[in-house]
Amino acid sequence: MTSFYGADESSTYHQPPRRLGAQHPASPEAQLSASHEAAASASTVGQAGPRHGLQLANERAGAASRGARARLANALPPRSTVDAATPGEVPHTEIDLTAAARAVSDLLDALGVDREGEGLADTPGRVARAYAELLTPEPFEATTFPNDEGYDELVLARSIPFSSLCEHHLLPFTGVAHVGYLPGERLLGLSKLARVVTHFSRRLQVQERLTTQVAHWLEGALHPKGVGVVLEGEHACMSLRGIRAAGSVTLTSALVGIVRDDERTRAEFFSLVGCRP
Repeated sequence: MTSFYGADESSTYHQPPRRLGAQHPASPEAQLSASHEAAASASTVGQAGPRHGLQLANERAGAASRGARARLANALPPRSTVDAATPGEVPHTEIDLTAAARAVSDLLDALGVDREGEGLADTPGRVARAYAELLTPEPFEATTFPNDEGYDELVLARSIPFSSLCEHHLLPFTGVAHVGYLPGERLLGLSKLARVVTHFSRRLQVQERLTTQVAHWLEGALHPKGVGVVLEGEHACMSLRGIRAAGSVTLTSALVGIVRDDERTRAEFFSLVGCRP
């Protein structure tokens, strides 16, 4: 779970690293190239005197190693088709709670709200902490297991609750997700089907993108035969303002592989979800 610090503990909200998969190992070619460059630089030792030559060789060897790491990073294939928050390590960022609370105060003042009452005294800080929590993805490990029994039917988790923030109005949209896949060589721990939905929900979103991010993450992490994701969401920006269509539900779907291409598998997935294709 994400660690969270209130304003009385820290004015900075630390977003933890998103650990969703293993780092790619260095290829033998990249390691060999770095070793050859370091060896070539060491051959200059005798030309510049013992002390200066050794220092020069060390510097060049270090530069060669850094260069090899940079070339390796550039040569690695993309970790996912979704975004940088998918398999791999992402450096944490920080949310400035003090600045956020100050901005909320300015907004309330601009809206003509009288903040002198006791009930509103701590509202800016509470709002800042609430948004910090809502916009910080929860890290998790993508636990997988070998599909030793050769299971080749759909694995589906239905009615996974989710909530996110619409990036257009900063209002919430909530609902349920139905997430399934047709296994290949690996099986995903069942709880991770819910965790990946929560992970991508904890940021400014639109429902269409959230749906495809979950599907593409499963595709990249598992390499299954197929993936199906359906989201049902009610949007406060549609029910509380504008048209004020309270109770209306938006459905989005993302299908990958056999679930998309094979008519019978697609029909089975939608039947299990409870939707008509």
